[in-house]
Amino acid sequence: MKILFIGDIAGQAGREMLNAHLEKIKAHHKADIVIVDGDNSANGFGITEKICKEYYDLGTDCITTGNHVWDQREILSYITRDPSLLRAANYPDTTPGQGACIKSLPDGRKILIMHLMGRVYMPESLDCPFATADKILKNYQLGANINAIFVDIHAEATSEKMALAHYLDGRVSAVVGTHTHIPTADCHILENGTGFQTDAGMTGCYDSVIGMEKDIPILRFTRKIPGKNRMTPAKGKGTLCGTIIKTDDSTGKTLSIEPVILGAFLKNQNSYLD
Repeated sequence: MKILFIGDIAGQAGREMLNAHLEKIKAHHKADIVIVDGDNSANGFGITEKICKEYYDLGTDCITTGNHVWDQREILSYITRDPSLLRAANYPDTTPGQGACIKSLPDGRKILIMHLMGRVYMPESLDCPFATADKILKNYQLGANINAIFVDIHAEATSEKMALAHYLDGRVSAVVGTHTHIPTADCHILENGTGFQTDAGMTGCYDSVIGMEKDIPILRFTRKIPGKNRMTPAKGKGTLCGTIIKTDDSTGKTLSIEPVILGAFLKNQNSYLD
């Protein structure tokens, strides 16, 4: 199975890059499943029903989120009607929506997509992501009743992401991090066959401070006061960042994991798409 994962979509610049390139990236890699992290899609804060439908129309199969999932109030009712839009599974069971879903391919192969949120340096007080993963995985075993398992861990601390990947090594196909908006150069396969990348990176404008216009973040760092204006996404040229993962259908283990980078600012690793 080939899994294409696109990192945090940040504002209009990110949405435009997805709209312009997702179809040809999916076709080039012959991706079977497309997962997009949409946590910053709606002007940098959350996602809306309209944007979700735009992503599905482009060929996205599942949308993960993160700590901004509830920023657009309409999502509270919409997420209960869209099983392909995930909030972190380690929210309380009474929280609207769900943290995992299964997608079936036309040929019968199945993938479990799990979304977790870290707790180190994160504002939310959530259940343990390690224990939550254990709870979900009690019902699934790679190579037995599921062909692949993909985990999006939305977290600040690289150590927490790496620890989770090693904890799940051999039990899931891949663990890929989001949230920090910087693509890491550590795509590799762990000892027991789980693919890992600390962060897939952001799809948005990199002439920015993690996707936001530079002036307000700089003022906050230099003056140590929050300021009266809300941060807004940078409106310059975008760069798309993601990861392509190939798994063994019989074992669910990762055979290869590579970055996908295309756009204006970072080194273009997919020039064939220009």
